[in-house]
Amino acid sequence: MHDVFIGIGSNIGDRELNCSEAIRYMSQKDIIIRSCSSMIETKPWGKKDQPDFINMVVRISTDKGPRELLGALRSIEAELGRTRKEKWGPREIDLDILLFDDLSINDPDLKIPHPHMLERDFVMGPLSEIAPDVAERLRSR
Repeated sequence: MHDVFIGIGSNIGDRELNCSEAIRYMSQKDIIIRSCSSMIETKPWGKKDQPDFINMVVRISTDKGPRELLGALRSIEAELGRTRKEKWGPREIDLDILLFDDLSINDPDLKIPHPHMLERDFVMGPLSEIAPDVAERLRSR
């Protein structure tokens, strides 16, 4: 089983429900939810002229490889109504693979560790809440 951290965000509709539903959908796709951070409200990052987000991080276990997991997460996003219109634009749900074991992948459509992760308090705060050792290790690199 792989040890994976997923970033979850929503700024359209019932943001908290969208995040909770994403977790429920993950558990229906043979993804084991190990821990969940608190949900926090944050300002948008990148594209600022949009509603505030609810963000959180979940730690999961899965036997899926990185690409298979990415496909499952994109399927969940679609099921929850996400359409990809603009980079960093408003969205019902955003599911990002932050860390996948100790893998490093730099493909056009999949980057692990997630780029800009260390710059984003809405990632590092929730990550620190559920895995302080992992967050500290990342910060000390």
